[in-house]
Amino acid sequence: MQLFGVNWLIQILNDLIFTTTQSKYVSAELPFIECGDPDKYQRIKQIPSPRILATHLNYDRLPKSIFENKAKILVLFRNPKDTAVSFFHFHKNAPSFPSYSSWDEFFSEFMNGKVIWGSYFDHAVTWNKHIEDENIMVVTYEDLKENLTSSVKQIAEFFGFPSTAEQIQSVADRATFQVVKEKAQETHGPVGPILFRKGVVGDWKNLFTEAQNQEMDAKFNACLGGTKLGAMLKYDVYCKV
Repeated sequence: MQLFGVNWLIQILNDLIFTTTQSKYVSAELPFIECGDPDKYQRIKQIPSPRILATHLNYDRLPKSIFENKAKILVLFRNPKDTAVSFFHFHKNAPSFPSYSSWDEFFSEFMNGKVIWGSYFDHAVTWNKHIEDENIMVVTYEDLKENLTSSVKQIAEFFGFPSTAEQIQSVADRATFQVVKEKAQETHGPVGPILFRKGVVGDWKNLFTEAQNQEMDAKFNACLGGTKLGAMLKYDVYCKV
């Protein structure tokens, strides 16, 4: 799982597992494979299946065992303009992350791929090459916002969770961004309000200048124009004034 909205997706998956399998096991481990102490990986092995592991790493940097074991990979992408704005606010509010003096400074670093976890566009180009792989499913943040029930149903089917229409709807009702945001302090502690800030589509319009719009538009067209992932992101719908 990649990029922003991943914590929202983790909650949806946890709820799906609990609802459809009645598994009551709750792991205290931070699910991100790139975070934690070296012994974490041995502890993860003790977590009963199905296990949820998350990452912001690019496809090429994932452990080979993920592919050898044919793990199912759910990849989340958000339109690049809202991703940049969300990342900027995360840097401003998260105490352990470096801050930037201005949006303009951050935008320049984002466009050059000089941010934590690297270039959004490098991620996108690489994942697009594998978008039709059997064990990979790509979902977009915008689709989750537009039709959460349908997205939850597709995710359940991808992972093979046996679910009824009522179960899918109950998970979707508990997973609306507003509900998740209201419980963020309870589920994630002090960092909760930072992880679940606004959750809106189109927040980029509050920060992007015309010059920045043009630069991002050109970059998107160069990297993702005519690709399957580019079409899924509906750039003309979500990223044009």
